[in-house]
Amino acid sequence: MKDEIQISIVSPVFKAENIVDKLCERLLKNLEQITSYFEIILIEDGSNDNSWKKIVENTKKDKRIKGIKLSKNFGQQNAIFCGLKQTSGEWVIVMDCDLQDNPDNIIDLYNKATSGYDIVFAKRINRKDKFWKKKFSELFYFLFNFISGENIDGTVANFGVYNKKVINSINSIEQPSRIFSVTAKSIGFKKISVNVEHENSLYKKSTYTFFQLINFAFDYALTYTQRPLKIAITIGFIITLFSLITSTYYLVSYLNGSIKQLGFTTIVLSIWFLSGLIIFIIGIVGLYVGKTFENTKNKQQFIIDKKVNLSSNESNA
Repeated sequence: MKDEIQISIVSPVFKAENIVDKLCERLLKNLEQITSYFEIILIEDGSNDNSWKKIVENTKKDKRIKGIKLSKNFGQQNAIFCGLKQTSGEWVIVMDCDLQDNPDNIIDLYNKATSGYDIVFAKRINRKDKFWKKKFSELFYFLFNFISGENIDGTVANFGVYNKKVINSINSIEQPSRIFSVTAKSIGFKKISVNVEHENSLYKKSTYTFFQLINFAFDYALTYTQRPLKIAITIGFIITLFSLITSTYYLVSYLNGSIKQLGFTTIVLSIWFLSGLIIFIIGIVGLYVGKTFENTKNKQQFIIDKKVNLSSNESNA
């Protein structure tokens, strides 16, 4: 039907009371050039500032702006998945709220998507982040790729245009601790990346600290793969193999009389062999524990506290 939502914007908001007004203004300006049938869904992720107040103010100015307030801070990724479950548009655009994802790029990304693609990723060029933020980001993707065995492009984040069938597929995946961009890249469908200029963030400082990025990398990488357990098995096997070689050396040395100290050979053989064997066995057991743990986790990703301009039915996951 003519009045069906054509485009849904999903943007998590955290400590952005000074950004929300400008974000809404620029989104309205660009979306109006495409269609009048759109919705802007802003998810306030447990900020301790006036972000929610600003969102509500903008929802009163334009009913196409919709707000969701989470009961606490669940993290950016969970806030995105919360917003995705509320979308009704034929196309969904996911973006950060700090305007580093430039709303002016929406028209080009959308036109590319409607030319025959299900997913169009925004590939960031000439990143305007501060030196340390870029280094932290590089460290995150290095750790994530190393631990998970994936090859995730760090220049492609959440910003992009996604067909409704892609979003429906993502919403159907019942897996905690997901990363939206990784899930979107791994789910299939016809996709392409488009270069976009990266803008300066309106945040005074990054919302992620150094240690949060490290924990983030390990936490999500462990969700996506059992590779660390396989690495443990490999290390255990190598140590066991090395212990056999060392054992052979000391046993030969003992038999030809090179080692005079009683008990030395026995202790060395025991320590090396048993240590490697223990690590090897723990790794194998860990594989089964990891599988069981993945299948039994039922942690809620988000809890909705309030909604504005959306259905009053609460939808928590």
